[in-house]
Amino acid sequence: MAAVSHRGHGSRRRTINEINMVPFIDVMLVLLIIFMVTAPLITTGVVDLPSVGASSKRPDHVVELVVGSDERVKLRIDGKDGAPVALRDIAARVGEAQGGDIAVPVVISADRAVKYETVVKLMDTLQRAGVQRVALSVKNGKS
Repeated sequence: MAAVSHRGHGSRRRTINEINMVPFIDVMLVLLIIFMVTAPLITTGVVDLPSVGASSKRPDHVVELVVGSDERVKLRIDGKDGAPVALRDIAARVGEAQGGDIAVPVVISADRAVKYETVVKLMDTLQRAGVQRVALSVKNGKS
């Protein structure tokens, strides 16, 4: 019988196709400990939200801007309805309605369906015109 030699077949190594998770777990545990230690040290910010209060007396002269659901603005002076006003003319019309007294309050009343962006544009226009007292009208109740 002839001798058969088996060279090199038994010394081959197989490659491992697995991910070593131990370093990943170590890093995650260290991060967890760091966050657990630093979380109580973080100070929370306090936000003071404006409150709604009832005024004791209504001012004698009030300029009111009423924004309808169609986003048209009407100028109401002392409760009397006026004609619609374009956004570019609001500063001049409010100045006329105030009669030169910048302390006269301007109240903005908006419909629920009006975009907030419209109210902000209106407030910005009033601020640029130099109006000092701007208020937002709120409705009491759940309706």
